[in-house]
Amino acid sequence: MEEDGAVTLYNKTAITDSKKTSFSIKVGLAQMLLGGAIVEVSILNQAKLAEEAGACCLVITEPNRQGISRMPDPSIIKQIKRAVSIPVMARSRVGHFVEAWILERVGVDYIDESEVLAIADEDNFINKHKFRCPFICGCRNLGEALRRVREGAAMIRTQGGLLGTGNIAETVKNVRSVMGEIRILNNMDEDEVFAFSKKVTSPYDLVAQTKQMGRLPVVHFAAGGIVTPADAALMMQLGCDGVIVGSELFNNCSDPFKCVRGIVKAVRHYNDPHVLVENSYGLEEEMAGLNVSEERMEPFGEGA
Repeated sequence: MEEDGAVTLYNKTAITDSKKTSFSIKVGLAQMLLGGAIVEVSILNQAKLAEEAGACCLVITEPNRQGISRMPDPSIIKQIKRAVSIPVMARSRVGHFVEAWILERVGVDYIDESEVLAIADEDNFINKHKFRCPFICGCRNLGEALRRVREGAAMIRTQGGLLGTGNIAETVKNVRSVMGEIRILNNMDEDEVFAFSKKVTSPYDLVAQTKQMGRLPVVHFAAGGIVTPADAALMMQLGCDGVIVGSELFNNCSDPFKCVRGIVKAVRHYNDPHVLVENSYGLEEEMAGLNVSEERMEPFGEGA
């Protein structure tokens, strides 16, 4: 099926665009992060610590500040890129294609079109097929995930709470929603897929491909409230390909290296209870500054 220059392939790739870097290559670049932990950093020392702890990629964000949150300063990106050897990701606002263009020119390896930042366009996401750089986008259900893939996302991030409280409940809920819908799709008769694609308001070809593959057609990570090795292992056992660790570990842990290292090992050995036990010792004391609140998590939806 051809649509706007994009061709869907019913094997191990999804969409290719002949005019830009092919989508299959972007998906391949995202697959390099499989089974890893992506860590959010804002300063050089945090970046070096995360790399040393075994992070597979860094998300560079602005230090906490009042007012509108935007893409990070390009000077911070360049400084960190010169100092580390692992891939670097940076966030742009939803729909802000100029920020994405700037980040691509700066030389980031991945761009996160992130609802964590302020919203630039409430109705339109970036047309990611126009960029050479692989994009990661957030979702909380299967329909959102496949709509982002149609727009050109080479990686999906199932997002939980955005408040940085360490509460993983929203993330678990959304990951289970995505995985549950995929299981329902897998058990459907072929004739029912058309109706299902309308129900989740997603392109039929991508819904059919998801059914064929038994999973999302792109790399799938989880983010939000992941602060312990047990949290990371839970996400992996629920079916994710990796996790994204927020900056709350650096802001609230007395030994962030130990916390990040424990999460990295938990992602790699999520089915090994001995590794999980070993990396969970002493975390209560190390994370004493992290307030796990019962406060209601911020909502997040299309264009938010």
